This record gives sequence, structure tokens and C-alpha cells, in this order.
Amino acid sequence: MSGVFASPRPVPHGKLPALAATAVVVAALPVFAIAGWSLGAWAIAAGLWAAYLVIGLLLQRVSLNGDNLRAAGLVAFGRMTRAVGLVAILIAVAVSDAGLGLPAAAVYGLAFTVEFALSIVAYFGGDTKL
Repeated sequence: MSGVFASPRPVPHGKLPALAATAVVVAALPVFAIAGWSLGAWAIAAGLWAAYLVIGLLLQRVSLNGDNLRAAGLVAFGRMTRAVGLVAILIAVAVSDAGLGLPAAAVYGLAFTVEFALSIVAYFGGDTKL
């Protein structure tokens, strides 16, 4: 089992996980509309998810080829800050209005979970580097 985690792999492209997670956000809209939940909560989740994707696209543009530790540090810090910053916004919304923040957090959290799970599957399901 340790060989699975010790084998280096190329970073897979994140299009499929991002599209699947975006589909979760889009599919939540009719659920919110039919259930009579606040569409503002859905809009907050959709907006934060769009921001998550845009920041991710900007970070993908940073070249990680070679031994450029500065670029690697920037991307790592950017990815961590992106997640923490957007969740902090959700927490602030939930504190000010739980009826708005909690459904938004549920949609955003579900989208994030789908994207993360599919990214892990794509990474560990890929070929190892030789």
C-alpha cells in the first residue's frame, strides 16, 4: 500500500473534476427553486464556486517546470488561501444570516467534495512517472 503513495505521478488535468462539481452547483438551482429555498443562498454558493474556479485557472498558469521553488510556493500558498478565504466568506455569511449561509455552505461544500474526490481518483488512477 505504501507504494501507491510513494510513486510519483504526473499532475492530471482538472477539467473533469471541475465540470462535475460545477454540474453539482447547477443541479442545485432547480432543487432550491422547487423546495422554495432562498435563491440568494444558491447565488452565493455559485458565485464562490466561480471564484474558486477562476483562482484555480490563474494558478494553473504559473509554470511549475524545473526547480522553481518560488513558483511552487506561490501555487501551494494560493491553493490553500483560495480554499480558506472562500470558506471564511461562507462562515461570515452564515454568522450574519444562517438561513442564507448554511444552504450556500452545503452547496459549496458538496461541489468542493465532488471536485476533490474526482481529483484524487484521477491522480491515483493515473500512470506513475518512470
